[in-house]
Amino acid sequence: MRIIFLVPYPLFESPSQRFRFEQYLSILDDRNVSFKIYSFLSLKGWRVLYTKGNTIFKVYYVVKGLVSRLKHLASASASSVDFVFIHREVAPVGPAIFEWIIVKIFKKKIIYDFDDAIWLTDIENESRLVKFIRSRSKIAHICKLSYKTSCGNKHLVDFALQFNANSIVNPTTIDTSSHHIPIKNSISKHNQLVRIGWTGSHSTLKYLKDIEAIFQNFYNSEQIEFVIISNHLPELSFPFRFIKWSKSSEIIDLGKIDIGLMPLPDNEWTRGKCGFKALQYMAMGIPCIASPVGVNSEIITHGDNGYLAESREDWTKFLTILVNDSLLREKLGKKGREKVEKCYSVSSNSLNFLSLFE
Repeated sequence: MRIIFLVPYPLFESPSQRFRFEQYLSILDDRNVSFKIYSFLSLKGWRVLYTKGNTIFKVYYVVKGLVSRLKHLASASASSVDFVFIHREVAPVGPAIFEWIIVKIFKKKIIYDFDDAIWLTDIENESRLVKFIRSRSKIAHICKLSYKTSCGNKHLVDFALQFNANSIVNPTTIDTSSHHIPIKNSISKHNQLVRIGWTGSHSTLKYLKDIEAIFQNFYNSEQIEFVIISNHLPELSFPFRFIKWSKSSEIIDLGKIDIGLMPLPDNEWTRGKCGFKALQYMAMGIPCIASPVGVNSEIITHGDNGYLAESREDWTKFLTILVNDSLLREKLGKKGREKVEKCYSVSSNSLNFLSLFE
């Protein structure tokens, strides 16, 4: 079997790619599956595109990516190729022309994978020009063209099923065997500093604003420290310790957290989220408090392996409980780890992933 992967980002840089399919590449190797991976963006282009300003350079790297895609299509057209795995979209601009060529001209089977409600956007006041360029209506068209669609949760599957009956839940997963492993003695004891933490990219920092006022009740305590792990320094109204996200120190930095947070507003976009923050905390044995939005309510069993907080009163209540009870933190953390190992780990989902190529 031979597979061509057409993906948006450079390998091993984007969490979306790392935890959707990159973790399974070694399994494909073990099964003697031949594959090649082609990224739309180079590493330099990836770094430029997600920074403020530099419009001219952004346009340059997008055009460069489009030119590269023409070369990638030549590889996908080879008679030996059995499947073309597309993560999110072949190109970030324009309609589904590349996808149409792959199916209608090259007669290849597309496995289409996405982990967000990417037919929508969470960007406020997006201009009509940007909406036109992004052409998000193509997501439905790609689903129609695909042999199978691989969706991160049931909400995404419900969308895909409108256009493709061969759509399955392929959850975002964690490598609990060799990567996300709880760090010994990371659980804080009584009368020691308790670290309340959040991790995520710049695009999700805004969700911290929803519970920012709640932290005012805690930050004066000498017993508590807030830890933010991100690629961008946030602007928040309370003192916190900022840790610049790094792939090399990701696990060590997560191990510094005693209580993990995942606040989300409830809307069509956030219901498409795959609960990745919660899964990371739980895999590390860190008790999590999350908003009961979308898949979070499936991942977390309230009171057993974490807490679901809907109101400000809930967030205050559950934070207070966990700050004051280290044994409960440890108990919920172990339960969370068990849930991830059973339902959201690479090992538990490997056969499901491989079934995409049957």
